[in-house]
Amino acid sequence: MRKVGIHYFLFFLTLLTTTAAGAFQAGYNPFTTPWSLIKGLPFSLTLMLILLSHELGHYFASRYHRITATLPYFIPAPSLIGTFGAFIKIKDPMPNKRILFDVGIAGPLSGIVLCLPILIYGLMHSKVIITPLPSHGLVLGENLLLKILTYLIWGSLPPNANIILHPMAFAAWIGLFVTALNLIPVGQLDGGHVSYAVLGEYVHVCLSRTALILLLSLGFFTWEGWLIWAILLIFLGLNHPPPLDPTLPLDFKRKCLSIVALGIFILTFTPAPFGMR
Repeated sequence: MRKVGIHYFLFFLTLLTTTAAGAFQAGYNPFTTPWSLIKGLPFSLTLMLILLSHELGHYFASRYHRITATLPYFIPAPSLIGTFGAFIKIKDPMPNKRILFDVGIAGPLSGIVLCLPILIYGLMHSKVIITPLPSHGLVLGENLLLKILTYLIWGSLPPNANIILHPMAFAAWIGLFVTALNLIPVGQLDGGHVSYAVLGEYVHVCLSRTALILLLSLGFFTWEGWLIWAILLIFLGLNHPPPLDPTLPLDFKRKCLSIVALGIFILTFTPAPFGMR
């Protein structure tokens, strides 16, 4: 019970920090007016639901294949969004590539299935401002999926148009960003699991190093945060431990799902996710 308690404690602590972050985004200070925390709930509940969906995808896939895995660990943080995300810990080695693939892809698929309708709803309730915004502020980058949905919902906007995202849309944008981060084919990220299962050890190693070089390049030319992420991935390791049976090939269905995973990565990856005007 004590081991389970830490998961609940971190969950509710992260719920508190993300709610406070949402209140600050809405222009309130929950430290001086605690009642204003309620203003942060649309952002907080949406983000927590998306992160939980992603991690439970991994968790239930692990349980389905009788792989021992922990409940999600949420990480509270004094940041713009109030969290550094969540993760589960898988305690057993992967029996074969098919199970490795299933566990790896389950998180991104679960997250994107929930994130997509939330993003559509959030965009429909966002505001478009034609007049110029203040000269100082945070600017969110656009991925292909956001561009497509924005066009379908709002049509062709003039160059000086700015979209003020609804809190739920902002939470969904973070969900897309997290999905893309996890699908980078490096090491033991979700994308690393998928690429290893589909392409094998040698190609996975080459792909990991190539992706790392691209991240470092993006860190110099688009967003400095990629440098931090690349360094973190180096410490976490670029290689992937082999499953107990590395010879069992993927079936046709899983190969098709790998193309879906690649498409999700292309649609959700944002080269310059954050910027300042």
